[in-house]
Amino acid sequence: MRFPNANNPAMMMDLYELTMANGYFLDEGCRGQRVAFDVFFRRNPDGGGFSIFAGLEQIVDYLVNLHFDADDIAYLRSLGQFDDRFLDYLGAFRFHGDVVAFPEGSIIYPGEPVITVMADIVEAQIIETEILAQFNHQSLIATKAQRIVRAADGRAVSDFGARRAHGNDAAVYGARACAIGGVAGTATVLAGQKFGIPVSGTMAHSWVMLFGDELTAFRRFAARYPHNCILLVDTYDVLGSGMPNAIRVFREMREQGIESRSYGIRIDSGDLAYLTKSARAMLDEAGFTDAKIIISNSLDEVTISSILSQGGAVSAFGVGERMITARSEPVFGGVYKLCAVEHDGVWEPRIKISDTVEKTTNPGLKDVYRLYNEKGLAVADLITIAGEEVDCSTTYRCKDPIRPWKTITLDNHSAKKLRQTVIKDGRRCFEPEELSEIAARVKRQLREEIWEEEQRFSNPHWHYLDMSLAYYDMKMKMLGESARKEARP
Repeated sequence: MRFPNANNPAMMMDLYELTMANGYFLDEGCRGQRVAFDVFFRRNPDGGGFSIFAGLEQIVDYLVNLHFDADDIAYLRSLGQFDDRFLDYLGAFRFHGDVVAFPEGSIIYPGEPVITVMADIVEAQIIETEILAQFNHQSLIATKAQRIVRAADGRAVSDFGARRAHGNDAAVYGARACAIGGVAGTATVLAGQKFGIPVSGTMAHSWVMLFGDELTAFRRFAARYPHNCILLVDTYDVLGSGMPNAIRVFREMREQGIESRSYGIRIDSGDLAYLTKSARAMLDEAGFTDAKIIISNSLDEVTISSILSQGGAVSAFGVGERMITARSEPVFGGVYKLCAVEHDGVWEPRIKISDTVEKTTNPGLKDVYRLYNEKGLAVADLITIAGEEVDCSTTYRCKDPIRPWKTITLDNHSAKKLRQTVIKDGRRCFEPEELSEIAARVKRQLREEIWEEEQRFSNPHWHYLDMSLAYYDMKMKMLGESARKEARP
């Protein structure tokens, strides 16, 4: 049976979530059981020193509006795997849980719980895939975009990636994530309409090719868009025809008294370092020192850094496939793991243990703090037992779990709790933020709080994720108890 018009985000889940939820619902010992799941990731993309949290607004919107339509229930019934009582429950479903999370646009690090969901086991189970899909995609693209923006060294970067994105949603929400990462604009009109991102665009080679000659094409474009006249000069020969024809059109505009607010050239192929230096010299010699030079063509932080290091004369970058798909590392790797179960009002910690050390989880309900030195720079993040007091104004001791033989002593530091309640009893607890506010949060943290050494592209400084002594002891106790239960041949 097919339902070709189906498009309810509630159905964005893996089948096993429904089969487990059906089992929990039918098991009287599990029904109504409250649990907690942490969302975290294990390593930064591209060997970077940090990542950027994006996608929270879409997660919250999904949860507070979560419901199943009649067609959804009919489809699930057609699968023949679910009890009718469970399907009736889904027909009246609403999310009633609590969610705590970092503010969107926060700098985040591996291993720390960015989001925690506390809800009935059935509710908590069926939301896993959509939460991870939003968290992983937008955080990945925001992180990649920020790397590209840093490489551009103050020059504007625009998202040109829609046509190479993995579908419409990837293009639109990818453009949103790019804006969070610091990208100045997008060529994707729907993203501009939906999120208020500035939109920009020039021309394609087809405009130049349609007319009888390049000069005519440039003149026609200048006549239509005199105040945003960016001419694509690499259809035939950048330096032999494109640049001379563009300069001729700019002269004609000046002779006609047209003072363009934005004019210049774009190059989309060839040796971009060499061509931009030559184009800059030609423009300057002709008296167009304020004309922009925009480049595109499979750019990323590596190619941008290389072009600029060779003296490339670039005003702005249009970046497409390698940003919108995070081509160099297209998986963020966020996971959703059970960390606690509530019994008689008390949250009991749960831990997943693996022979792979980084896959052993951090158990229990917890708080996350960022620790700052006297200069306001973040020296570490800190995991504590939920509700545990943290006072670093005098002397505070904690553990580095990577080097457990060391007890860390901090004097005259400050601590800031990083997470806040965003959903309580299924209801939103905060007003949606403007995208510009989220992007500004990223910029402020990188400018004021995060060490430059963590922002290096190569071999960045490792940001410490410490544990309070109480939390560390709790985790070690659970690991010890598990080891005693383990049967060895």
